[in-house]
Amino acid sequence: MHALVVVAHPDPGSLSHAVAAQLALGVTLSDPRHSVEIADLAAEGFDPRFTAGDLAVHRREAPPAADVLAEQARIDRADALVLVYPVFWWSMPGLLKGWIDRVFANGWAYDEGADAKLVKRLGRLPVHLVALGGASLRTYARHGYFGAMKTQIDHGIFDYCGARVVTTELLLDSEARGPQAHLDAALALGRDLFGAARRDAA
Repeated sequence: MHALVVVAHPDPGSLSHAVAAQLALGVTLSDPRHSVEIADLAAEGFDPRFTAGDLAVHRREAPPAADVLAEQARIDRADALVLVYPVFWWSMPGLLKGWIDRVFANGWAYDEGADAKLVKRLGRLPVHLVALGGASLRTYARHGYFGAMKTQIDHGIFDYCGARVVTTELLLDSEARGPQAHLDAALALGRDLFGAARRDAA
């Protein structure tokens, strides 16, 4: 099976990148027949700006741009999609949100026609979310940030397209605790990635 790991952090030496690498290692260690592609959106120079051209795609007036088609093809090849990202202002970075804005387009991720009837097109796709935050779990719980993120991302984005969010991991307090606990968690998640997807689908 094949996993696509999308990482959105401008620093290749960041903990987000290290977590993505450990998760990918866990996937291949779980079964040598599994494969992983890491999509480093910052290094690849993906343009997250939703332009008039993207609006025309949404309105079904134009085909998607080549960079969007390439990203959709990556996802189509994958048996699981993993997003690894730092929490910026209690959500995902603009780079990753722009990737979703442009790539998860009307006509590919979902169909929404003039009759307003919604057809969810990504029901086959298991999704795993791995967010890294600097605040404590107590802070997230006190202000309801984690619940708000799940509503916005898990339900608002992926459920709208029919994709199943199998895992939502929030790796917190990395500065106080050190990175090793997060790297160990990422390795374990990678090892169980396809097992978790199978259990969720059962």
